[in-house]
Amino acid sequence: MKFIWVLSGKRIKRGLMLIVALFFALGIFYAEQQNIEVFMPLDPGPAAVYSVETDKKQIALTFDISWGEERAGPILDVLEQKGIKKATFFLSSPWAETHPDIVKRIVDMGFEVGSHGHRHENYSTLSEDQIRTQIRKAHHILSGLTKTEPNLIRFPNGDFDKRVLKIADDLGYTAVQWDTDSLDWMNPGKEKIVQRVTSKAHPGDIVLMHASDSSKQLHEALPEIIDDLKKKGYQFVTVSELIAGAEVELNPVD
Repeated sequence: MKFIWVLSGKRIKRGLMLIVALFFALGIFYAEQQNIEVFMPLDPGPAAVYSVETDKKQIALTFDISWGEERAGPILDVLEQKGIKKATFFLSSPWAETHPDIVKRIVDMGFEVGSHGHRHENYSTLSEDQIRTQIRKAHHILSGLTKTEPNLIRFPNGDFDKRVLKIADDLGYTAVQWDTDSLDWMNPGKEKIVQRVTSKAHPGDIVLMHASDSSKQLHEALPEIIDDLKKKGYQFVTVSELIAGAEVELNPVD
């Protein structure tokens, strides 16, 4: 009887160890699942578009305009001379309201118009009501001038936070940033602008440029940029076309 009791005790001990091990494994699995939910939320919320994932040699040239009247014309001239029929212009609504003739030319040339907001200030510093007011006011003005309701927005100074993205999304807007920044507003010289854009450009890229009067050298650099990208086989598309035809690279805000 003693031998049988010892053998049964060993079996019981093994069984208890197996049960403990099972509960330990289940605990680790649960903890890992909880970590996944914390660090990889199922719904991260609205995010800004910086570029798209694509094998196609497509690129979107974008131009911000918030002030001035001297640089937009020469830049449009270059686009016309080079046969570029697809580009996206992000217009500040006060500027657009005071330059309807230039806005009309942009629209007549077939270019896409997005919103650059109303007052040119950092939206992350505004209250939620102020953010809504700025976006709605710009929407009303740009819709009236272009006869088309914009659905893309690039916030002034590229500044935003989670609140700004959420409000823009609620109002039917997609936030658009950029992957290649020409830094044309710094006026570093034509060659440096050309080199910066052409060396960084890639399929699915969104390129930031400016047609405000602060950008004094872009109209000189733009012909060489276009020629170089054409030689490399790039097709010029609007931001909307780029987004519609490829997987979007989204950058949510922490």
